[in-house]
Amino acid sequence: MVEVIDLHTHSSRSDGTDAPAALLAQAAEAGLTTLAITDHDITAGWDEATEAAQRHGVALVRGAELSTRHRGRTVHLLAYLFDPADETLSEEMRLMREDRVPRLRRIVEHMAADGVAVTWEDVLAQVADGETSLGRPHLADALVANGIATDRNEVFARWLHNGSTYYEPHYAVETAEAVRLVRAAGGVPVVAHPFATKRQRSLGADDVALLVEAGLVGIEADHRDHDDDGRVFARRLAAEHDLVVTGSSDFHGDGKDNRLGENTTSPESLERIVAASSGVTPVVG
Repeated sequence: MVEVIDLHTHSSRSDGTDAPAALLAQAAEAGLTTLAITDHDITAGWDEATEAAQRHGVALVRGAELSTRHRGRTVHLLAYLFDPADETLSEEMRLMREDRVPRLRRIVEHMAADGVAVTWEDVLAQVADGETSLGRPHLADALVANGIATDRNEVFARWLHNGSTYYEPHYAVETAEAVRLVRAAGGVPVVAHPFATKRQRSLGADDVALLVEAGLVGIEADHRDHDDDGRVFARRLAAEHDLVVTGSSDFHGDGKDNRLGENTTSPESLERIVAASSGVTPVVG
């Protein structure tokens, strides 16, 4: 069997549109053999995903995508196979989730003050039942539901990009510290889409070197937001620092063009990720 491994997806526990079980069903239908669910700053979907993975015969890599900051820039850090009961990492994730709420409320208030037809209640109507990590995509979905935009991409291009006048900062742990916390919790940190051309480029070669000193294990090279130069650069740095190279879809469901399995990770890279973990949170299946 050909292994098809996608190590970066989101469910409705954060800014994806599909419940964890539905996401696993789609992964099986798409022919994936291994899927990682990496919701933003939250592990609430792990149990549902685990049951669904066993039912659909898809191996599950449990993880999260952490909101971090390095030299004033936002850096997303994929964290795989860490202990969800680790108190220090769990507390940082809680702080990040909780700060998302007042931050998003401020954005809504500013947009409404400028005449954009959206309310906080509109945003909450887009949030799935259960524990959820709230984010700007929920506001984007509210604007689409109100007929103000056609999809999330349009909303982010017009109002919610990082250079927008509506942009609001949020709490984020320093990236190097997040790397150390993930390693201390038995997990494997991999920096996500660091050389994206469709968003602010988050890291340079010297930054990656600093994160390697902190314990960085891998770098996401194959991602739709990386152009060819970005992918080559990521692989060069991976070779220089002996980092694991990953590829993934960053699938969110409806509202974004990303397709499950559009970029994938090699079986050898997955083996290195598993070997680098403590084993406290194994791959399911």
